Amino acid sequence: MLNGQIIKGIGGFYYVDTQVGLYECRARGIFRKQKVTPLVGDRVAISVVDEENKKGVIEEINKRDTELVRPPIANVNKALIVFAIKNPKPNLSLLDRFIVLAEKEGLEIVIILTKADLDDENILDEVKSTYELSGYKVIPVSNKTKLNIDKVKDELAGNVVVFAGPSGVGKSSLLNEIDKNFKLQTGEVSDKIKRGKHTTRHAELLKLECGGMVADTPGFSSLTLDDISETELKEFFIEFDEFDDCRFGSRCIHEKEPSCAVKEAVERGKISKKRYDSYIQLLNEIRQGKRRY
Repeated sequence: MLNGQIIKGIGGFYYVDTQVGLYECRARGIFRKQKVTPLVGDRVAISVVDEENKKGVIEEINKRDTELVRPPIANVNKALIVFAIKNPKPNLSLLDRFIVLAEKEGLEIVIILTKADLDDENILDEVKSTYELSGYKVIPVSNKTKLNIDKVKDELAGNVVVFAGPSGVGKSSLLNEIDKNFKLQTGEVSDKIKRGKHTTRHAELLKLECGGMVADTPGFSSLTLDDISETELKEFFIEFDEFDDCRFGSRCIHEKEPSCAVKEAVERGKISKKRYDSYIQLLNEIRQGKRRY
C-alpha cells in the first residue's frame, strides 16, 4: 500500500498525493458502515488498482490531529481567518465564531483583514485594536497596494493552514496574489446584498511555493456551535485566561456571578467590551438552543 494525503475530494472521489504521484481514489465501503467520511487533509493508506491511470482505493485513515467541521478539513495546525474591511464590512460576531471553532481545535490563529486600501471609515484600527487586545495577531493586507503580502507568506510557510472566512472577502484573490501559480476562480461581491458569490465549491489543499500547504475553502455565512456547551465556551475566549481568580473559581461563567474577575477586567478596559458582549451573545444562543447564525 501507498501512504499519502487527501488534497481534494469531489463527488465521492478523493485525490491522494503520494511520493509517486497523485491517485484518484474511492473509499472502501467499510468507512460508510462505520460512518466515517474521508476529509481533505486526512493521512491515508491506499491500494493501487490501476497504476497506468493512477486509480486507487483508500484502505486506511490515520488518526486525525485536528478536525474542523465547517470547513471540513483535517490535520491543519494554523487558521488564517480572513475578513474584509469593506464590501462586505466585517461582521465581528461571525469572526468570533470562526475564532471559537479554531480555538476548540487548538489551532494557532492569525486574523487577516483584506481590502485595507478601502478603509475610508477607520474600521481597520478599531478591529485591529480589539483583537490584538484579545491576544491575536492581526495583519491588514491589500492586493492592490501589495500591503503585507510577504507577512502572510511568512505565516503560511512550513504549515498546513486553513484559509477560512465568509464569502466575498477575497480569500481566493489573496491566494492568487501569494502564489502566482494559482489560478483560483474569484467572484465579485453582489451590489444588492453585499455578499460574495461562492467561487470555491470544495475544500482543497494547495501546495505553496513558500512551503507548506493551504486549504482554500468555500465561504460561509453561518457557523454552528453544536458541540460547545455553555460552561465550555469561556475556554475559547483566550483573554479570559489571565483573570481566573473569580469568587466561584472554575464554575464561574463570567455572566451574572458577583466578584467576577473577567467582568471587572472588562470594566477596566483589560478585556474588550465588544468581545465580552459577543461572548454573552454566544452563551445565550447556546443556552437557548439557537445555534445557527
